[in-house]
Amino acid sequence: MTKSVRRRVFLLGGVAAGLSTVAGTTTPTAAAQAPLSRWTGAAVRRVGPFEIVALLDASGPFFLPRRDAFTGATEEVWARAERLDPGAFGPDGTWNLDFRCFAVRLPSGGVALVDAGVGPAESPAKSWAPVPGVLLDRLAAAGIARDDVRLVVLTHLHEDHFGWSVSPEGVPYFPSARYVVQRTEISALERAGDEVVLSYVVEPLRRTGQLDPVDGEVCLGRGRGGRLSTMPTPGHTPGHQSVLVHGTDSRVVITGDVLVHAVQLVDPDVSYRFEADQDTARRTRRALLDDARPRPTWLATAHLSRPFVRADEGRCRVGTHRH
Repeated sequence: MTKSVRRRVFLLGGVAAGLSTVAGTTTPTAAAQAPLSRWTGAAVRRVGPFEIVALLDASGPFFLPRRDAFTGATEEVWARAERLDPGAFGPDGTWNLDFRCFAVRLPSGGVALVDAGVGPAESPAKSWAPVPGVLLDRLAAAGIARDDVRLVVLTHLHEDHFGWSVSPEGVPYFPSARYVVQRTEISALERAGDEVVLSYVVEPLRRTGQLDPVDGEVCLGRGRGGRLSTMPTPGHTPGHQSVLVHGTDSRVVITGDVLVHAVQLVDPDVSYRFEADQDTARRTRRALLDDARPRPTWLATAHLSRPFVRADEGRCRVGTHRH
Protein backbone atom coordinates (compact mmCIF):
# COMPACT_ATOMS: atom_id res chain seq x y z
CA MET A 1 0.00 0.00 0.00
CA THR A 2 1.14 3.54 -0.59
CA LYS A 3 1.64 5.77 2.42
CA SER A 4 -1.47 7.69 1.47
CA VAL A 5 -3.53 4.50 1.30
CA ARG A 6 -2.15 3.14 4.59
CA ARG A 7 -3.01 6.31 6.48
CA ARG A 8 -6.55 6.28 5.06
CA VAL A 9 -7.32 2.68 5.90
CA PHE A 10 -10.58 3.48 7.76
CA LEU A 11 -11.86 5.26 4.73
CA LEU A 12 -14.83 6.06 2.61
CA GLY A 13 -15.24 2.60 1.24
CA GLY A 14 -18.12 2.96 -1.13
CA VAL A 15 -19.00 6.59 -1.72
CA ALA A 16 -20.43 6.37 -5.22
CA ALA A 17 -21.03 10.10 -5.76
CA GLY A 18 -23.66 9.45 -8.41
CA LEU A 19 -21.52 7.14 -10.56
CA SER A 20 -22.30 3.66 -11.84
CA THR A 21 -20.68 0.96 -13.93
CA VAL A 22 -22.61 -0.63 -16.76
CA ALA A 23 -21.33 -3.62 -18.74
CA GLY A 24 -17.78 -2.98 -17.59
CA THR A 25 -17.63 0.65 -18.73
CA THR A 26 -17.86 3.69 -16.54
CA THR A 27 -20.92 5.81 -17.27
CA PRO A 28 -22.43 8.77 -15.43
CA THR A 29 -25.76 8.28 -13.74
CA ALA A 30 -28.31 11.10 -13.85
CA ALA A 31 -26.68 12.69 -10.80
CA ALA A 32 -23.27 12.68 -12.42
CA GLN A 33 -24.59 13.85 -15.79
CA ALA A 34 -26.10 17.02 -14.34
CA PRO A 35 -22.84 18.99 -14.06
CA LEU A 36 -21.41 17.61 -17.32
CA SER A 37 -22.16 20.62 -19.50
CA ARG A 38 -21.20 22.93 -16.66
CA TRP A 39 -17.71 21.55 -16.27
CA THR A 40 -16.96 20.81 -19.90
CA GLY A 41 -18.71 23.86 -21.30
CA ALA A 42 -18.95 26.87 -19.02
CA ALA A 43 -15.80 26.04 -17.03
CA VAL A 44 -13.38 26.92 -19.81
CA ARG A 45 -10.71 29.60 -19.67
CA ARG A 46 -8.59 30.89 -22.50
CA VAL A 47 -5.07 32.16 -21.90
CA GLY A 48 -3.15 33.33 -24.93
CA PRO A 49 -3.37 30.54 -27.51
CA PHE A 50 -4.41 27.91 -24.95
CA GLU A 51 -7.89 26.72 -23.96
CA ILE A 52 -8.21 25.10 -20.54
CA VAL A 53 -11.18 22.80 -19.90
CA ALA A 54 -12.12 21.63 -16.41
CA LEU A 55 -13.06 17.94 -16.22
CA LEU A 56 -14.80 16.65 -13.10
CA ASP A 57 -13.90 13.01 -12.52
CA ALA A 58 -15.71 12.44 -9.21
CA SER A 59 -17.07 14.12 -6.08
CA GLY A 60 -17.66 12.99 -2.54
CA PRO A 61 -17.11 13.65 1.16
CA PHE A 62 -13.67 13.25 2.68
CA PHE A 63 -13.25 10.64 5.38
CA LEU A 64 -12.10 13.18 7.99
CA PRO A 65 -13.94 16.23 9.30
CA ARG A 66 -12.46 19.41 7.86
CA ARG A 67 -11.08 20.60 11.19
CA ASP A 68 -9.20 17.32 11.59
CA ALA A 69 -7.76 17.61 8.09
CA PHE A 70 -6.61 21.25 8.43
CA THR A 71 -4.86 22.95 11.32
CA GLY A 72 -4.00 26.54 12.14
CA ALA A 73 -7.17 28.26 10.89
CA THR A 74 -8.99 30.83 13.00
CA GLU A 75 -12.77 31.12 13.09
CA GLU A 76 -12.48 34.20 10.86
CA VAL A 77 -10.51 32.22 8.29
CA TRP A 78 -13.02 29.37 8.31
CA ALA A 79 -15.86 31.85 7.83
CA ARG A 80 -14.14 33.48 4.86
CA ALA A 81 -13.40 30.08 3.36
CA GLU A 82 -17.06 29.10 3.59
CA ARG A 83 -18.12 32.29 1.81
CA LEU A 84 -15.54 31.60 -0.89
CA ASP A 85 -16.41 27.93 -1.48
CA PRO A 86 -19.67 27.04 0.27
CA GLY A 87 -20.03 23.80 -1.68
CA ALA A 88 -17.07 22.33 0.21
CA PHE A 89 -18.83 22.68 3.57
CA GLY A 90 -21.09 19.77 4.43
CA PRO A 91 -23.18 19.16 7.54
CA ASP A 92 -21.63 18.38 10.93
CA GLY A 93 -18.16 19.55 10.00
CA THR A 94 -17.76 17.36 6.92
CA TRP A 95 -15.63 18.34 3.94
CA ASN A 96 -16.90 17.76 0.40
CA LEU A 97 -14.36 17.73 -2.37
CA ASP A 98 -14.19 17.37 -6.11
CA PHE A 99 -11.59 15.34 -7.99
CA ARG A 100 -10.83 17.37 -11.07
CA CYS A 101 -8.47 17.19 -14.05
CA PHE A 102 -7.79 19.78 -16.73
CA ALA A 103 -7.39 19.44 -20.48
CA VAL A 104 -5.29 22.10 -22.20
CA ARG A 105 -5.82 22.39 -25.93
CA LEU A 106 -2.44 23.03 -27.52
CA PRO A 107 -2.00 25.55 -30.36
CA SER A 108 0.08 22.99 -32.25
CA GLY A 109 -2.77 20.47 -32.06
CA GLY A 110 -3.66 17.84 -29.51
CA VAL A 111 -4.23 18.12 -25.80
CA ALA A 112 -2.23 18.15 -22.59
CA LEU A 113 -4.11 16.46 -19.76
CA VAL A 114 -3.12 17.63 -16.29
CA ASP A 115 -3.77 14.88 -13.74
CA ALA A 116 -5.79 11.74 -14.29
CA GLY A 117 -8.33 11.53 -11.49
CA VAL A 118 -9.40 8.68 -9.24
CA GLY A 119 -9.60 6.10 -12.00
CA PRO A 120 -11.72 2.98 -12.50
CA ALA A 121 -13.30 0.85 -9.80
CA GLU A 122 -10.13 -1.24 -9.43
CA SER A 123 -7.70 1.68 -9.11
CA PRO A 124 -5.55 2.18 -6.00
CA ALA A 125 -7.85 5.05 -4.92
CA LYS A 126 -10.69 2.58 -4.33
CA SER A 127 -10.00 2.32 -0.59
CA TRP A 128 -10.95 5.93 0.09
CA ALA A 129 -12.06 7.87 -3.00
CA PRO A 130 -15.40 7.79 -4.87
CA VAL A 131 -14.48 5.39 -7.65
CA PRO A 132 -15.18 4.80 -10.44
CA GLY A 133 -14.52 8.22 -11.91
CA VAL A 134 -15.93 9.45 -15.20
CA LEU A 135 -12.94 11.23 -16.74
CA LEU A 136 -13.10 9.28 -19.99
CA ASP A 137 -16.73 10.30 -20.44
CA ARG A 138 -15.88 13.92 -19.65
CA LEU A 139 -13.16 13.90 -22.28
CA ALA A 140 -15.52 12.45 -24.88
CA ALA A 141 -18.15 15.07 -24.03
CA ALA A 142 -15.53 17.76 -24.58
CA GLY A 143 -14.72 16.30 -28.01
CA ILE A 144 -11.35 14.90 -26.92
CA ALA A 145 -10.39 11.39 -28.03
CA ARG A 146 -7.78 9.44 -26.10
CA ASP A 147 -5.41 9.63 -29.08
CA ASP A 148 -5.70 13.43 -28.98
CA VAL A 149 -3.90 13.48 -25.65
CA ARG A 150 -0.22 14.16 -26.40
CA LEU A 151 0.88 14.90 -22.81
CA VAL A 152 -0.30 13.67 -19.44
CA VAL A 153 1.23 15.88 -16.77
CA LEU A 154 0.91 14.32 -13.33
CA THR A 155 1.24 16.92 -10.60
CA HIS A 156 2.20 14.14 -8.19
CA LEU A 157 1.82 10.43 -7.72
CA HIS A 158 -1.05 10.16 -5.27
CA GLU A 159 -3.73 7.70 -6.30
CA ASP A 160 -6.47 10.31 -6.79
CA HIS A 161 -4.30 12.07 -9.38
CA PHE A 162 -2.99 9.16 -11.49
CA GLY A 163 -6.06 6.90 -11.55
CA TRP A 164 -6.73 7.05 -15.30
CA SER A 165 -3.05 6.98 -16.30
CA VAL A 166 -2.78 3.22 -16.60
CA SER A 167 -5.41 0.49 -16.49
CA PRO A 168 -5.36 -2.13 -13.72
CA GLU A 169 -3.89 -4.44 -16.38
CA GLY A 170 -0.93 -2.08 -16.85
CA VAL A 171 -2.00 -0.58 -20.20
CA PRO A 172 -1.71 3.21 -20.59
CA TYR A 173 -5.10 4.78 -21.22
CA PHE A 174 -3.53 7.41 -23.51
CA PRO A 175 -1.37 5.54 -26.03
CA SER A 176 -0.07 8.62 -27.87
CA ALA A 177 0.96 10.56 -24.75
CA ARG A 178 4.16 11.03 -22.88
CA TYR A 179 3.62 11.16 -19.14
CA VAL A 180 5.47 14.02 -17.47
CA VAL A 181 6.46 13.57 -13.81
CA GLN A 182 9.14 15.31 -11.79
CA ARG A 183 12.14 13.02 -11.37
CA THR A 184 12.22 13.98 -7.68
CA GLU A 185 8.76 12.50 -7.23
CA ILE A 186 9.78 9.15 -8.69
CA SER A 187 13.02 9.07 -6.71
CA ALA A 188 11.17 9.70 -3.45
CA LEU A 189 8.83 6.78 -4.14
CA GLU A 190 11.77 4.53 -4.95
CA ARG A 191 13.55 5.50 -1.73
CA ALA A 192 10.37 4.81 0.22
CA GLY A 193 9.90 1.46 -1.53
CA ASP A 194 6.31 2.29 -2.47
CA GLU A 195 5.64 -0.81 -4.53
CA VAL A 196 1.95 -0.06 -5.13
CA VAL A 197 2.52 3.20 -6.99
CA LEU A 198 5.73 2.04 -8.64
CA SER A 199 4.18 -1.19 -9.93
CA TYR A 200 0.80 0.32 -10.84
CA VAL A 201 1.85 3.41 -12.78
CA VAL A 202 5.62 4.00 -12.95
CA GLU A 203 6.84 0.62 -14.22
CA PRO A 204 4.10 0.18 -16.88
CA LEU A 205 4.92 3.61 -18.32
CA ARG A 206 8.62 2.76 -18.31
CA ARG A 207 7.90 -0.45 -20.19
CA THR A 208 6.02 1.37 -22.93
CA GLY A 209 8.62 4.15 -23.10
CA GLN A 210 6.01 6.78 -22.22
CA LEU A 211 7.37 7.90 -18.85
CA ASP A 212 9.08 11.29 -19.19
CA PRO A 213 10.84 12.31 -15.95
CA VAL A 214 11.71 16.01 -15.89
CA ASP A 215 13.74 18.24 -13.64
CA GLY A 216 12.32 21.55 -12.51
CA GLU A 217 10.70 24.01 -14.88
CA VAL A 218 10.25 22.63 -18.39
CA CYS A 219 8.47 24.23 -21.34
CA LEU A 220 5.78 21.86 -22.62
CA GLY A 221 4.35 23.97 -25.43
CA ARG A 222 4.37 27.40 -27.05
CA GLY A 223 2.16 29.48 -29.25
CA ARG A 224 1.82 33.06 -30.25
CA GLY A 225 1.50 35.02 -27.02
CA GLY A 226 1.76 32.12 -24.61
CA ARG A 227 3.54 29.09 -23.23
CA LEU A 228 2.81 26.04 -21.11
CA SER A 229 5.36 24.88 -18.54
CA THR A 230 5.88 22.82 -15.42
CA MET A 231 6.51 24.65 -12.16
CA PRO A 232 8.00 22.80 -9.17
CA THR A 233 5.77 23.27 -6.10
CA PRO A 234 7.09 20.83 -3.48
CA GLY A 235 5.67 20.15 -0.05
CA HIS A 236 2.51 18.14 -0.55
CA THR A 237 4.91 15.54 -1.95
CA PRO A 238 8.66 15.90 -2.54
CA GLY A 239 8.30 16.23 -6.31
CA HIS A 240 4.95 17.95 -6.57
CA GLN A 241 4.62 20.18 -9.63
CA SER A 242 2.02 22.62 -10.89
CA VAL A 243 1.42 23.68 -14.49
CA LEU A 244 1.66 27.31 -15.56
CA VAL A 245 -0.34 28.47 -18.58
CA HIS A 246 1.09 31.86 -19.42
CA GLY A 247 -0.51 34.41 -21.73
CA THR A 248 0.30 37.99 -22.59
CA ASP A 249 -2.21 39.51 -20.18
CA SER A 250 -3.09 36.74 -17.73
CA ARG A 251 -2.07 33.37 -16.36
CA VAL A 252 -3.65 30.18 -15.10
CA VAL A 253 -1.85 27.98 -12.59
CA ILE A 254 -3.13 24.40 -12.48
CA THR A 255 -2.30 23.86 -8.83
CA GLY A 256 -2.60 20.16 -8.15
CA ASP A 257 -2.56 19.87 -4.35
CA VAL A 258 -0.66 23.04 -3.49
CA LEU A 259 -4.00 23.95 -1.94
CA VAL A 260 -6.77 21.44 -1.40
CA HIS A 261 -9.37 23.58 0.37
CA ALA A 262 -10.44 27.23 0.24
CA VAL A 263 -9.22 27.65 3.81
CA GLN A 264 -5.66 27.48 2.42
CA LEU A 265 -6.44 30.14 -0.15
CA VAL A 266 -7.72 32.48 2.54
CA ASP A 267 -4.71 31.73 4.74
CA PRO A 268 -1.84 29.85 3.05
CA ASP A 269 -0.26 29.10 6.44
CA VAL A 270 -3.03 26.61 7.21
CA SER A 271 -1.61 23.09 7.06
CA TYR A 272 -3.17 19.99 5.56
CA ARG A 273 -2.74 16.80 7.55
CA PHE A 274 -1.48 14.75 4.61
CA GLU A 275 1.25 17.07 3.34
CA ALA A 276 4.56 15.25 3.31
CA ASP A 277 6.44 18.36 4.49
CA GLN A 278 4.10 20.94 5.97
CA ASP A 279 6.73 23.67 6.34
CA THR A 280 7.75 23.37 2.70
CA ALA A 281 4.10 23.18 1.63
CA ARG A 282 3.30 26.42 3.46
CA ARG A 283 6.27 28.22 1.89
CA THR A 284 5.30 26.95 -1.55
CA ARG A 285 1.68 27.98 -1.17
CA ARG A 286 2.55 31.45 0.08
CA ALA A 287 5.15 31.97 -2.66
CA LEU A 288 2.69 30.92 -5.35
CA LEU A 289 -0.01 33.28 -4.08
CA ASP A 290 2.40 36.16 -3.50
CA ASP A 291 3.78 35.76 -7.02
CA ALA A 292 0.24 35.96 -8.39
CA ARG A 293 -0.51 39.38 -6.86
CA PRO A 294 1.05 41.66 -9.50
CA ARG A 295 -0.75 40.11 -12.48
CA PRO A 296 -4.17 38.62 -13.27
CA THR A 297 -3.87 34.97 -12.25
CA TRP A 298 -6.49 32.25 -12.00
CA LEU A 299 -6.00 29.05 -10.04
CA ALA A 300 -7.33 25.87 -11.63
CA THR A 301 -8.10 23.73 -8.60
CA ALA A 302 -8.27 19.98 -8.24
CA HIS A 303 -10.43 19.76 -5.11
CA LEU A 304 -12.35 22.99 -4.56
CA SER A 305 -15.95 22.95 -5.73
CA ARG A 306 -15.09 25.81 -8.13
CA PRO A 307 -12.70 24.86 -10.90
CA PHE A 308 -11.29 28.37 -11.47
CA VAL A 309 -10.66 30.83 -8.65
CA ARG A 310 -8.85 34.15 -8.80
CA ALA A 311 -5.55 33.91 -6.95
CA ASP A 312 -6.30 37.03 -4.91
CA GLU A 313 -9.82 35.94 -4.01
CA GLY A 314 -10.45 35.44 -0.34
CA ARG A 315 -7.03 36.62 0.78
CA CYS A 316 -7.05 38.43 4.08
CA ARG A 317 -4.61 39.76 6.61
CA VAL A 318 -4.57 37.35 9.50
CA GLY A 319 -2.48 37.10 12.61
CA THR A 320 0.92 35.46 12.42
CA HIS A 321 0.70 31.71 12.89
CA ARG A 322 3.07 29.70 14.98
CA HIS A 323 3.39 26.14 13.74
